[in-house]
Amino acid sequence: MPLVEVTYAPEVAEATLHELRSVLPHLVSVAVECLEEPYDGDLRPGDVEVRFRPLGPFDSSGLAVVVEVRSKWCESRAANRQERVDLLHTGIAAATGLRDFGVYLSLPVAAWAPGG
Repeated sequence: MPLVEVTYAPEVAEATLHELRSVLPHLVSVAVECLEEPYDGDLRPGDVEVRFRPLGPFDSSGLAVVVEVRSKWCESRAANRQERVDLLHTGIAAATGLRDFGVYLSLPVAAWAPGG
């Protein structure tokens, strides 16, 4: 299950944030799909956790939006992580029209146990 955190500046339109919320689960799932964790196109609640937070008064950022994705390390994911993050960046730009944003993909060694 990927964890996605979106940090945004005050000037980012609410409509853009709504569009991000709508498209990120699918775009992230496509970007991190791998042999170990295939994506069947049928997202269920909890498959992708997306959190939004505005920049705080002490934050420092040169971008209007930063999308940080954390997804469990898998060998096949790690082998082409730059292609994956570039694909995600292109998809976000196409879906939202955003230009002043960055995408960070982190693949930590991790485990996940959903609630139940």
